[in-house]
Amino acid sequence: MPTLSSLRRRSAAISMAAVAAATVVGVCLTVGSASAGTLSGSLYRDPSSAVVRWVAANPGDSRTAVIRDKIASQPQARWFANFNPSTVQSEVSGHIGAANAAQQIPVLAVYEITNRDCGGASAGGAPDLNQYQTWVSNFARGLGNQTVIIILETDSLALLTCLSSGEISARNEAISTATRTIKSANPNAKVYLDGGHSTWNSAGETANRLRAAGVQYADGFFTNVSNYNSTSGEANFGRNVISALTGMGISGKRQVIDTSRNGGASGDWCGDDNTDRRIGQYPTTNTGDSNIDAYLWVKPPGEADGCRYTAGSFQPDLAFSLANGAPNPPTTAPPTTTPPTTTPPTTTPPTTTPPTTPPPNSSPPAGDGCYADVAVNQWAEGFTANVTVTAGKSDINGWKVTVELPAGAAVTGTWNAQASGTSGTVQFTNVSYNGRVLGRQSTTFGFQGTGTGPGRIAVCVG
Repeated sequence: MPTLSSLRRRSAAISMAAVAAATVVGVCLTVGSASAGTLSGSLYRDPSSAVVRWVAANPGDSRTAVIRDKIASQPQARWFANFNPSTVQSEVSGHIGAANAAQQIPVLAVYEITNRDCGGASAGGAPDLNQYQTWVSNFARGLGNQTVIIILETDSLALLTCLSSGEISARNEAISTATRTIKSANPNAKVYLDGGHSTWNSAGETANRLRAAGVQYADGFFTNVSNYNSTSGEANFGRNVISALTGMGISGKRQVIDTSRNGGASGDWCGDDNTDRRIGQYPTTNTGDSNIDAYLWVKPPGEADGCRYTAGSFQPDLAFSLANGAPNPPTTAPPTTTPPTTTPPTTTPPTTTPPTTPPPNSSPPAGDGCYADVAVNQWAEGFTANVTVTAGKSDINGWKVTVELPAGAAVTGTWNAQASGTSGTVQFTNVSYNGRVLGRQSTTFGFQGTGTGPGRIAVCVG
């Protein structure tokens, strides 16, 4: 994934791009009142990501709670950066299948273009563009038919300094063909091309490069991957790019913004050495801006740039630096159970909740402690469960809820709690920001899974 060498080139272009941008600002498009652009629904949190594995393996580390609650709890992009044409289809299919089972939208970052990063710290990719197209075709076969977000080739359009004019034309054709290949394989795929960021190339130049690479076949463009520019600055830049594209006769394109590292102050540029950066806006499709489809964590927080550590490796001190002092994630955004409106999955829940007998819950304590109520929304192949934890007469400073799942059921996602196990008897414990519950007051958490929802809550301990 993009690292120091390419990003240094970006910083060198800041002053020129900033000046140039001032000359190409078009009429700003009005920010709509819609909750987002063309996307809605919950983003997929990969339970096998590097940060999730680190948290599970290091329960006693002093950094674990912060990293768990503010980074591992969040959906992030899965990068496909290895040239593996014989196995990429099955790799993609497995990831997509898990996201579909969770009724969530996966984000896949494709980073395989020939001569990527201009030979920098993230050099690699397909040996040539013919083999690149073979890889993309196999990749596309694994995408299924539900909504998926594709971040197609970071730096491929913003960083062209190492390519001749003929090589640039060939790359543009390759990206255009890749876009059409992906859209043909899965018409519900949302494909975004490289828009660099707001302090690199001007909006007009960015629009020209996007047009040359076939953005007319894509859904829009992404910006700020592995960078630290403010969300508001990126949004303004995006509006100017959209305006420029509209002037070229290319309308209806939207932006996604990487907010994984743009919530902190300025300082030493390189992410590996910087101790004054913070995670930014938590990932969501609810942007409040009709021009912006999503705020995403494309660059996983805590993965190195290649300065002090190997590019792409997960480093807990980097993750802790980004998360420590950052705001807590929202507590009221459980995954949606509504499937995409186009090409519904085979596991589509009914449009109305089927009548069910509420499962028995733990009894309210006569004095201290806690009790829990669960509400289950069940459909053919899966469920979501929303749990309300209520304190007894006295305040509690931490809680644990034990749930018994029927045979064949498995937890695939959790919000506002930490799960221990995925099947059978599963324990859910509070996270750092919702463990304290005042007497007779409540907090909530939830989980979703495959199979049949829980028959009862065994116990709540506060």
